[in-house]
Amino acid sequence: MATIKPFRCIRPEASVVSRVAALPYDVYDRKEAKEEAMNEPLSFLNIDRAETQFPDDIDTYADCVYEKARELLDARIADGTYLQDEDEAYYIYRQTMDGREQTGIVACSSVDDYLNQVIKKHENTREEKEVDRIRHVDACNAQTGPIFLAYRSNEIINEVVNRIKNEKPLYDFVSKDGISHAVWKICRKEDTTAVEKAFGDIDSIYIADGHHRAASAVKVGVKRRNEQESYTGDEEFNTFLSVLFPHDELMIMDYNRTVKDLNGLSSDEFMSRLEENFDIIKSGDTAFKPEKKGQFSMYLERKWYLCEINDELKKIDDPVESLDVSLLQDYLLGPVLGIGDPRTDNRIDFVGGIRGLAELERRANEDMKISFAMYPTAITELFAVADNGMLMPPKSTWFEPKLRSGLFIHRLG
Repeated sequence: MATIKPFRCIRPEASVVSRVAALPYDVYDRKEAKEEAMNEPLSFLNIDRAETQFPDDIDTYADCVYEKARELLDARIADGTYLQDEDEAYYIYRQTMDGREQTGIVACSSVDDYLNQVIKKHENTREEKEVDRIRHVDACNAQTGPIFLAYRSNEIINEVVNRIKNEKPLYDFVSKDGISHAVWKICRKEDTTAVEKAFGDIDSIYIADGHHRAASAVKVGVKRRNEQESYTGDEEFNTFLSVLFPHDELMIMDYNRTVKDLNGLSSDEFMSRLEENFDIIKSGDTAFKPEKKGQFSMYLERKWYLCEINDELKKIDDPVESLDVSLLQDYLLGPVLGIGDPRTDNRIDFVGGIRGLAELERRANEDMKISFAMYPTAITELFAVADNGMLMPPKSTWFEPKLRSGLFIHRLG
């Protein structure tokens, strides 16, 4: 059963919260991060990506970068930009995008739940990407980027959340990308007890987004366990910062593909190979999205096609092999276009659904050859893969809106 704990939060002073809140560190390249940090000195990106404080010839992963992150965090706490709550509490974090709300519980999840697979993953992680966040967490002695978790909706948690959302929020602001953010504190003993007990009755929690941040936080916790002579199990490093959302409020967007060439095939030859496993439902000059699971839209030579898996492929019921992204990879991208490993092949690129179909057209017309618009993976498909101890193909899910960093900070001791 899940151990989800309240914690003593370090959080922004209300008058500067909109300036502090930042998109996750990994949505920017170095140039973009530096421009963003220069435009807003209080943005948490200055701490999350502390290489922005140095000339471009300083290595992103140099020791001085992590030392600067710790220095900046301590300075922002000292000057009152950040406040330390004295009591242990949960927080409610609501995001509103295009009129759709998703509301999560900000809390600390258990390192042991991750290790024992109560908290389940659906993606592999790469060690080189983990190392950066391990060093950042260790240097700052704090977790600063929450892990995006999902759970099956629970009536008790919903009741507490909906009731407290009628109270005045701690924060309520709109970020420059148009996303609305509001935060409430759950601090009454009867409410924190009810939430903790309700999570204790939930047997599975799922990582929706933030696999590398989760793995890094856990590895820091294990490292500190091994370093601690008088380890008790109650130390803060035994938990990691999370925002947990009920599954029925989450929206997964499409994660699309674009490929550089037709693997030596002519357009006619490619279309003939396509029709071995996929039926073309319609075509036209105007962009259109797939309408249901088992379909994808394809853009080739300035024309759109709506394609659907054939009846034989519809019989596949394996949780991973039946995913649309798997069917496209296993029966078209791999055998026809020669994309053997989409994680390493530089002939394929991935485009988040937030960028729209116009971006797929642009890429196919300019630097690529063909684009594929996918039907979004369902949250129930993600759960089924994780419950079976399996892993999704890379770039299967795209969650929006993104959690903001810098709103909640968890000290490790």
